[in-house]
Amino acid sequence: MSQNTIRENKESQITMFKSRMTKSKVIGIFIGLISGLLFGSGMIISGMVNPDKVIAFLDITGNWDPSLAFVMGGALAVFSPIYHFFIKKRKHAISGDKFSWTSNTTIDGTLISGAVIFGIGWGLAGFCPGPVVTSLGGGSNIILAFILSMIVGMVHANQYLAGRFPLPIVGYRKNVCAVEST
Repeated sequence: MSQNTIRENKESQITMFKSRMTKSKVIGIFIGLISGLLFGSGMIISGMVNPDKVIAFLDITGNWDPSLAFVMGGALAVFSPIYHFFIKKRKHAISGDKFSWTSNTTIDGTLISGAVIFGIGWGLAGFCPGPVVTSLGGGSNIILAFILSMIVGMVHANQYLAGRFPLPIVGYRKNVCAVEST
């Protein structure tokens, strides 16, 4: 390849990249980066990435460790005023994307089954999805196995929501037409 061809390819790629990276996308990526750093740091500092600490928090009839309740309470104390004074009033996110609030507030078998399945997984492993992603950098095979299992569970959950996979106790999803695909 000649130098001109290489230069033209690079210029073409840069032009394509600039056309795809609008200001709102850059802001969204930056906000996501900052939010992820804050979230991950908080998870590690608070001990929520330690499955033994999480299981001790969940073991209310045994050797209960209430410290994670203070972590959650502290997070709510910081988030609640920010939500009510800044986020709730906005029609759009900082990136310019429109907020999409759910209108489904029904407590049904799907919600209860999902909560039970989530709770069983959380209680057995001591991992919650956010902290386990934060723990990924540690290089543990257990963390990797959990994330792979979580991905399989997410695929099955999406199949259930599309009406193609039954859940124990509740069976197949009945109201399939109400599910929006993203």
